[in-house]
Amino acid sequence: MPGVDTGQIGRWLLLGAVVLAITGALLVFGSRLGLGRLPGDFAFGKGNFRVVVPLATSILLSIVATIVLNLFLRR
Repeated sequence: MPGVDTGQIGRWLLLGAVVLAITGALLVFGSRLGLGRLPGDFAFGKGNFRVVVPLATSILLSIVATIVLNLFLRR
């Protein structure tokens, strides 16, 4: 296709696949570490309806992501 750099598209697709794989691994191993069941995570339910608000897990993951991104993306 004229004007389309397929090599660049391929790199973006590979990067997306790696990000999805890492996210999946974190979800699998995170549940084993207790993420989603921290003291600040709320769950409400009645009958077949359930609402889960993982507030503490979200804050913890945000702090970890901020530290990691600052270490790798610092200029």
